[in-house]
Amino acid sequence: MLNSVELKDYMLRNPIKVNLNDDLFVAIDRIVANKVSGVCVVDDENNLVGMLSEVDCLGAILTARYNQETSVGPVSGVMTRDVYCVSPNADIVDVAQEMLQRGFRRCPVVEKGKLVGQITCRQLLNGVQTFSQKTA
Repeated sequence: MLNSVELKDYMLRNPIKVNLNDDLFVAIDRIVANKVSGVCVVDDENNLVGMLSEVDCLGAILTARYNQETSVGPVSGVMTRDVYCVSPNADIVDVAQEMLQRGFRRCPVVEKGKLVGQITCRQLLNGVQTFSQKTA
């Protein structure tokens, strides 16, 4: 069905991202405004340093409220640090299989440590659909 196709042909080239030093509510605003379930977290040089999901945000808010804290702090205190990422030259089928196996909805695309894109289940489906239409 789907032969080898490079990920760069279907990835989002400008994923929604936040800086690791941003206040968590800045990240929440970005997630809500862009209607996404999570964002990539980068440092000042655009190096990928983590991922932040809406579940991470909700957990941090509830924890802060439970502990009667006045702030939730920066993104760096809540984000997931050990992130599975892929190269823009990766095979789209291999990435899809890995994401399915790990239960991921999105995966950052990194080149030389720098965030260059993101692949999501929607982009993967688009790749399959486009390829199917070309071969039909």
